[in-house]
Amino acid sequence: MMAHILERYFTNEKHVDLTDRLCEATLKTIINHAHTVLEDPTNYHARAEIMWAGTLAHNDLLNTGRVGDWGSHDIEHEISGIYDLAHGAGLAIIFPAWMKYVYKHDVNRFAQFANRVWDVEIDLNDLEKTALAGIKKTEEFFRSIGMPVTLNDANIGGEHFEEMAKKGTERGPLGNFVKLFEADLLEIYRLAE
Repeated sequence: MMAHILERYFTNEKHVDLTDRLCEATLKTIINHAHTVLEDPTNYHARAEIMWAGTLAHNDLLNTGRVGDWGSHDIEHEISGIYDLAHGAGLAIIFPAWMKYVYKHDVNRFAQFANRVWDVEIDLNDLEKTALAGIKKTEEFFRSIGMPVTLNDANIGGEHFEEMAKKGTERGPLGNFVKLFEADLLEIYRLAE
């Protein structure tokens, strides 16, 4: 669910302030209630907040006025297609690797994400540092809720990287934020190790 929101958040569209804020609020709601739900699955209020966030993540409201990326979903599908790994777990692995690979395309957007979602103070002298801190916080959150954040965490080796990169791009490049080709997917898989 979180990755569905992140896929929409990282866009090249400008002047999407309202949907940026809706995405950020939905992400923060998930972050704020995920541990409560894991610790007490009977907590109705926390579960209701997560479910409402899930509804927004999947009904396309958060995509209004913007073109989402969706490249990481297709990259992950190649993992699920070979290994017995749930799509959400695969996204927890691939999304941070994707972020590390593409953040320089729009460091400002990644710094905004770090600040608004993770409360990372913006370093105006080093936006890259701010962006990387947000990526690290994303990984830490996934790990804190029991998700794997590397392929090694999921006991997946690199023996199929070339095959997955080739198959993933056989119909053309993936993604909209940054167009990704076979060599790009290979690097993202390596970053995910």
